[in-house]
Order: sequence, then C-alpha cells, then structure tokens
Amino acid sequence: MTVLVQIISLITTAISFGTVIMYGSLGEILTEKSGHLNLGVPGIMYMGGIGGLIGAFIYETHTASPVPFVGLVIALVSTLLCSLLGGLIYSFLTVSLRANQNVTGLTLTIFGSGLANFFGGSLSKLAGGVGQISVASTSSAFRWTQHISDRLVALLSAKAAEGGFMKFLAGLFDSIDRIFLNYGFMVWLAIAIAILMSIFLNRTSRGLNLRAVGENPATADAAGINVKRYKYLSTCIGAMISGLGGLYYVMDYIKGTWANDGNIEAVGWLAVALVIFATWKPLRSIWGAYLFGALYWLYNFIPGLTRSSQEIFKMLPYIVTIIVLISVSLRHKREDQPPTSLGLSYFREDR
Repeated sequence: MTVLVQIISLITTAISFGTVIMYGSLGEILTEKSGHLNLGVPGIMYMGGIGGLIGAFIYETHTASPVPFVGLVIALVSTLLCSLLGGLIYSFLTVSLRANQNVTGLTLTIFGSGLANFFGGSLSKLAGGVGQISVASTSSAFRWTQHISDRLVALLSAKAAEGGFMKFLAGLFDSIDRIFLNYGFMVWLAIAIAILMSIFLNRTSRGLNLRAVGENPATADAAGINVKRYKYLSTCIGAMISGLGGLYYVMDYIKGTWANDGNIEAVGWLAVALVIFATWKPLRSIWGAYLFGALYWLYNFIPGLTRSSQEIFKMLPYIVTIIVLISVSLRHKREDQPPTSLGLSYFREDR
C-alpha cells in the first residue's frame, strides 16, 4: 500500500509540475515554427507570473469582498498583457531589427527574472514581509475544478458508510480523483491548447503557412505570405502561452503567493529542453512534460539520497533530452528535425 501511495503521489506531482513546463514548451514550439529561437522563455514566464499576481493583489487589497471569478479574469488579462510585452520586445529586436536571437533571448530572460523579482519584493513589503503575499480568493478560482472533485469525494465517502457497492465506488473514485481529476482547470487548458495547436499547425492553411515561413521564409515570401506578420504573431502568441505557465505556477502550484527561489527559471529551461524532446510536436509535449515532471521530482520518492545525489536526479530531464537529440540526429527523419531557418534572421533583400 505504501508503494501504491508513493506511485500515486509521484503521478500527481508529475502532472502538476509538468503542466508548468508544458505551457512554456507549447509557447516556444509555436515561436520556433516561425524560425525564431526564443531563449527568453524563462523571463517571459516570470513576467506572466508576476503580472497576474500584481493584478490579483491590487484587486484583492482594494476590494472589501473580492469575487474569485473577477480576480481570475484580472489575473489572466494581466498575465497575457505582460507576456505579450515580452513577446513584442523580442519580436521587435529579432524580426524588425534582426538582432541575434540567442543574445536577445538570454537578455530577455535576465530582464524578465529581474523585473519579476523586483516587483515580487515590492509586493512582499506592501503585504507586510517576505512570504506574506496572498491572493487566496483569486487562487481558489484557479482551482475550482479541484474543489468540485473534492466535494464529490466527500459525498461518496459519506455514502461509503452504507457499505457494499457504495464503499467500493467511493474508494475507486477517490483513486481516480487523486490521479486524474484533482487539478485546477489550467491543467486541462494546457492539454486543450496542445491539441488545438497540433490541429492548427497540421490541418489549417494558416498553420501550413507558418510552417513554410519557418522552413524557408524567402520561398514563403515569394508565394505571397506576409513573413513579418507571421513571425510577429507566432512569437507574441507563443509568449502569451508561455506566460500562462508562470501564472499557473503562481496561482495554482504555489497557491497564490510569490517565491523568489528560481524555480520559474528552472522550469523555463526545462520547457526549452522539452521542445527538443517533443521534436517540435505539440501532442508529444503533453506526455513529455509529465515525464519531465516525474524525473525532476523522482528523488523525493527515493529514500537515503544525499544532497549531491538529489541534484544529479534533477539533471535527468536534460540527460534524456540529449539522448533524444542524438537519436533524432542519427536517424535523420525529416519530420523530427527543427525548422530549417530556426535561429536565422530573414533578410528580404537577399531573396
């Protein structure tokens, strides 16, 4: 029974933590499909997280009886706007000014983390000290689906006292709830975005146009596709999706507070690694994100590990990514390769 409980706990941890990674990865996949390598994902996730927290904090501190749904909407809008700002900064520098994409992305990560931690510290002072920030009302709205499943479990548990089939049903639903249902709505939203993105990229004309821009922007331009528009839109929308990962981390994963522990940056780099692991396919990022989440926290379920051993376990997602990268390179399957123009600026006058 103890082993079963640990397995269930690992699965739930993997899904919760993996969802943060999935958002960052999906946003980066959309961006890279346009031929742009955005290493500013961690910074954008920072900006999205702090943006949503600031919006919810201002609302709750200036409202006597905050409405959870209103706080949720404010947090979502604030996150999308802050993430969009990060995407616009990156797009302007790399698309319009044709700046080096690697340098721009890394600079955006430094900028985003610094900006978020500055405002996070300021919010802590306004709230009365480190660890005092709390937007409990808004945070509860992000977990409303979790509350529904908890109520169903409580109802069935009450019926279980009757014994027989109801007792069996209560135990079965409790196990199903702990593994599959006991999450906030943003877990399901991430899966929906992955499915919709896969359909968009593979089944729609605009998605095929975007892939053409990423493969050969000169040819796409000659065919009448507005290359600059597609690059701007994919990068900015991708940034907004990545920013949702920061919001989920702040509002759901750590329950509506701010933690200056560097975890968002670590998750951001895992998201970039997941893009390679998923071979630029949104659907693969779903189970890949959960696998990364399980590998990252696996050390918590292995007794007797030293501090250095724990750090080695945290390297597992990156090691797996390197193995996948080597395997993909050796097989030379075109569908598993990155967009041909990835990381290269497009100069129309050279067409």
